[in-house]
Amino acid sequence: MNIRAFVERRFGEYMGLPKAIYIIFVVRIVNAMGNFVYPFLTFFLTQKIGFSASEASNFFMLSSILSMLGSIVGGKLADNFGRKKLMLILQGAAGLIFAACGFLDNSILIPILLAFAGMFNGAAQPANSAMVADLTNKENRKPAMSLLYLGINIGFSFGPAIGQFLYRSYPSMIFFGNAGSIFITLLLVALFVKETAPTVEEVEEGMKLNDDEAAESSNILISFKKRPTLLLFLVGKTVNQLVYSVIGFAIPIQMARTFGETMGTEYYGYVLMWTGIVVITFTIPIIKLTNKIRPIVNIALAGVFYAVGFGMIGIISNFWLFMLSGFIFTIGEILEATNAGVYIANHSPMNQRGRFNSIIPMITGMGSTFGPKIFGITIDTIGIYSVWVMCFVLAMISSVFMLWLRLFEDKWHEKKYGRAL
Repeated sequence: MNIRAFVERRFGEYMGLPKAIYIIFVVRIVNAMGNFVYPFLTFFLTQKIGFSASEASNFFMLSSILSMLGSIVGGKLADNFGRKKLMLILQGAAGLIFAACGFLDNSILIPILLAFAGMFNGAAQPANSAMVADLTNKENRKPAMSLLYLGINIGFSFGPAIGQFLYRSYPSMIFFGNAGSIFITLLLVALFVKETAPTVEEVEEGMKLNDDEAAESSNILISFKKRPTLLLFLVGKTVNQLVYSVIGFAIPIQMARTFGETMGTEYYGYVLMWTGIVVITFTIPIIKLTNKIRPIVNIALAGVFYAVGFGMIGIISNFWLFMLSGFIFTIGEILEATNAGVYIANHSPMNQRGRFNSIIPMITGMGSTFGPKIFGITIDTIGIYSVWVMCFVLAMISSVFMLWLRLFEDKWHEKKYGRAL
């Protein structure tokens, strides 16, 4: 078999995409691989700066608020000012801040600067997401977004190992390395990716489209109101994010109680590493199997995998069964991650993609924000077993809800546009 035939057989879904998508794929790998600061930020704040756990948590809360505020402003600017220009300016500012932190040793100024770097990154994110939606259409959006998701996970598979070495041996290099990765990616975008924001003429033409991607002259609240299926989708997506938040909170507690603190921590690390391997190994086969299935159905299927993968944790005590659980819920993650963005893009007006991509993560992020608090109260009041029952029930409810939404959106689409999806 020649090389071309092999590539077409294994990676055929990713061939023929816009060239800019391949550049952004490389950008996502480099960004994720060079994301040295945030994975080790808790250690840096507590060990190098001397923050208490409470002070470190206050920093993360402040940083999250600033990132959220930045995202709101960035979404508006991305629609009015342009995707590419905004990314270059805002992420460039974040890169300069990271570089400055590398010269400050263990100064108290570092967490303050990093909070503002998070704000600039948050402001750039809607432009990034809108650019991908601009570059794709309903036919190639799913493989394009799955390729970019794969790129992020490839980068994260190597980045933490490099970051761990730098943090232990040359702490200031985590800032310089992070800044360097940002500047490399911005150079790639500047040289090889054109501005993707729709022109005035394209917006006027887009108003004639007979689907949810049609351009809007109304404000964003009215645009959301015109898309009830998207609003309903966000309800189910928020529930899924709440369930998925057990990975960083309840699973470590469960494993520590099952195997003891020392072995539980070690085994938890193995499970996380295993889930990364699953993402890299199974994303392409899953895309091949589900490419013809509508995104909403794939997300309903993701809920079933979440229900089984997380629900079984309450009745297992063997390490290899935890690894099986990790495999199952990660399949759900792949299904959701490669389809949710497609669904959102397919239902966002072409001239408001920046604003939609700033508001929607805030809505669905409530699940992961409040999930640990809800599960913590549950553990303290009625026990950790109830968490896994709750995850099973919520994930199954979300799955059934998404299947109902699939039927509802057919009726809504036919009523509004005169044709079924």
